Order: sequence, then structure tokens, then C-alpha cells
Amino acid sequence: MARPDEIEIRGALTRDKDLSRLTWLRVGGPAEWLFQPADEEDLCTFLAALDPEVPVFPMGVGSNLIVRDGGIRGVVIRLGKGFNNHEIAEGQLIAGAAAPDSNIARKAAQAGLDLTFLRTIPGSIGGAVRMNAGCYGVYVADVLRAVRVVTRAGEARVMTAAELNLSYRHADLPADWVITQATFAPPAGDPEALATRMAEQLAMRDATQPVKDRSAGSTFRNPAGFSSTGRADDVQDLKAWKLIDEAGLRGHAIGGAQMSEKHSNFLINTGEATARDLELLGEEVRKRVFQSRGIELHWEIMRIGDVAPGETSVEDGLEDAARSAKTD
Repeated sequence: MARPDEIEIRGALTRDKDLSRLTWLRVGGPAEWLFQPADEEDLCTFLAALDPEVPVFPMGVGSNLIVRDGGIRGVVIRLGKGFNNHEIAEGQLIAGAAAPDSNIARKAAQAGLDLTFLRTIPGSIGGAVRMNAGCYGVYVADVLRAVRVVTRAGEARVMTAAELNLSYRHADLPADWVITQATFAPPAGDPEALATRMAEQLAMRDATQPVKDRSAGSTFRNPAGFSSTGRADDVQDLKAWKLIDEAGLRGHAIGGAQMSEKHSNFLINTGEATARDLELLGEEVRKRVFQSRGIELHWEIMRIGDVAPGETSVEDGLEDAARSAKTD
């Protein structure tokens, strides 16, 4: 089996690619290899030839991701223009995995199809499927019919939505399989009404979320097990932001990382944060919420990669911080 640089490809392969420019939080070390396939056939060829011992990580657009400061070993796969298309026919919308969620929501609305819940979700279609993204009471699981994937062995196949066993922020899909396309069957709607709804959702998002800051969306999953519905009767008791507020952590900071003053479940890079700062703060929040309420928060942001050379683990970092606080 071959090393990445021994495989004939039509896309782009880059050694030691800085990933901090490719994540929304603007942190992280390099990818040992970054592969950007030209199309699905190119991706299949590459993975079929690649040594099976080499780790593979499909990255998406980096909207829901902390890459640790030591970077990622193996091959990071990032889909681009060859996977950014969409088509609409017979009440269905087929979208490439790299297509932005917001763009697909707009295109669907223009065609009288209701995917409005995607309008305010950061990221691309592949990530939305893998995380069963949702808001306003609607999830990908409600409208997804099938996906095309490429396995780690380089085999292209179609999977039905039922095979993914979609649940809250989860799909049963191996971490090194790459989603390349998704087929949706949304309900019909009036294009003008759908456009109005999306405008209202955007206004609500802008009023309540730190959209101008460097963030990766919601940091922790809601212990209630569902997303906010946006309705007046929405129950807030087991929402992550509520628990973080109760623990007194709105605005809490470590280094250049801060829990947003505007929305306490948003972890933001104030300008000079490292991946370590962000992860340390997130773990401190988890610890303090558990101490105050006995509820364990689970990360919604994916964290991947190695710590930087010379750094201790996040767990050791928290212990060091606790000791420093006691002596100050």
C-alpha cells in the first residue's frame, strides 16, 4: 500500500498544512497531509491506494472543530468545489457535502422546499448530516432520505437515512468515512413565506448569538437532548447555556478563550487564544457545572489532534490551574 505522496491524484495534496486558517476558531497545528480531492472518483482512488495504517480525518469546513496545537497525524480530507453542487427534481434536493448549509436553505426556499432550519446552522451539508444538525424543532433526520459515502477502503456506496440511526447530534457512521452527497425530501412551502421565515431566524440569531466573534457555534450539547425550538414555551432548565449561567461562568475566560457574554454556550477566541486555552476553558466549564448541578455536559464541538510538544494534557493543565488559584 502507498504513502499519500506516492498516489496519483487529480486534486491537491499538501504536506504540513497549517489548519488554523481553515477552522472558524482560527486555532490548531498542521495536518501532516491535507488532501483536497477533485471529485468522488479521485477520492475513491486515493483512499483505495492509501496504506490502511494511515489515519484519515474528514474535516468539513472547520465550523465545529478544535484542532489541537500539535496538529493532526495522517491525512485530513477537505472537500471543495467538486462537492459543492446541488440539484432539485421531483420534490427532492440533492446537495454535495461541501455545499454550505445556508446556501442550500436559500436554494431550496426559492424552489418552494422547506429546509429553512439549515439557514442559521454554520458549516456544510456533510457535517450537518454527521451531526444530525437541527434547530427550531427540525433536524436533518426529519428530511434526509439518503447519503453517498466513500469508505476508508475507497468504496463508494449509498446509505439510507434509516441506516445512519440518526439521533441527537449523532449518526452511526465510521469517523474515517467521507460523506460526499445527501438527498433531502423537504416539505413544500411558499417561497416568499420561507424567505420571510429565514429572515426572522437570522434576526433572532443575530440578536442572541455572538455572530461577529470567532466561535464554533454551540459548545456543549443540551442535556435536555434536543435543540432550542425558538418557541415561547421552550423549556430552558436543561439547556447548556442555562447551566453555565447558573455556575457563574458567563464571560469566564482562560487566556484568549472566553465563554461569550452574549450567549454563554458559545466558546470564543478573543484574538490570541490557543487550542489549549479553548479546551481548558471548556473542561473547566464542564467541571464547574457538574460540581454545581451534578449534570455532565458533553462537547458538541469536535476536538482532534495532538497537544503541542512540551504541553501537558488538558487534565494536568486544569490541576495546575487549580493549584495556582489556591496559592494566589
